[in-house]
Amino acid sequence: MGKKIYNFSAGPAILPKEVLQEAQENLMELPGVGMSILEISHRSKPFDDVINRAKADIKMLLGIGDDYSIMFLQGGASLQFYMVPLNIMPPKNVADYIVTGA
Repeated sequence: MGKKIYNFSAGPAILPKEVLQEAQENLMELPGVGMSILEISHRSKPFDDVINRAKADIKMLLGIGDDYSIMFLQGGASLQFYMVPLNIMPPKNVADYIVTGA
């Protein structure tokens, strides 16, 4: 393996070697399932168990109470920018967006 490169860009970040090794070990087969997380249905009980454990771990690490929910969303920063006005906009209102391409 070559020299470790550090990524300070927005988005993906460097993970500890131990995290990468655990992911590598469990990628071929999720313990007790016989298939990888990449192969099982996202509606299956094993996948639900993985997601629920991840949510519980995040709540514990960040000290988030049960009155909040953890959501895994796709879309990155663009989705986050879109969600802010939708969450603060009063009910029954409409919003206009201008897509400038920039």
